[in-house]
Amino acid sequence: MSTAPPYKIPESVLVVIHTPALDVLLIERADKPGYWQSVTGSKDHPDEPLRDTCVREVGEETGIRIGSPEVPLSALRDWHLANLYEIYPVWRHRYAPGVTHNQEHVFGLTVPAGTPVVLSPREHTQYQWLPWREAADRCFSPSNAEAVLHLPRFSPMSGA
Repeated sequence: MSTAPPYKIPESVLVVIHTPALDVLLIERADKPGYWQSVTGSKDHPDEPLRDTCVREVGEETGIRIGSPEVPLSALRDWHLANLYEIYPVWRHRYAPGVTHNQEHVFGLTVPAGTPVVLSPREHTQYQWLPWREAADRCFSPSNAEAVLHLPRFSPMSGA
């Protein structure tokens, strides 16, 4: 007897990974070729702190270890932005019946230029670093594009 996986929690993080020069890491979804995005992921349980969700998702999706000497925990910044958006119908089956919206919390992560990226092949097929404006244009999700456009305001170099 197989058990169905638990439903996804409709609360997630979006982590805009960028260099000090504001080049943004985008990753292409394995299940939707041509869909480029930042790191995203839902909480594993309702009580999971958002920072923990960020650390886990960034590690799983890119191999970047937040809390390492190269990328200290202080490089992760909560932008105190949240988006409430309608879940795309193609992905609604992952959520409990009747769940149609997700709340997404936006974070930024500054990494050194040249930070190695190791993708999880079941989730993403390729990656690219793009200047922030180009990255915003490439994002398939409007909330992701909007978050990238906020990058200059929230960059540690801006003093925000």
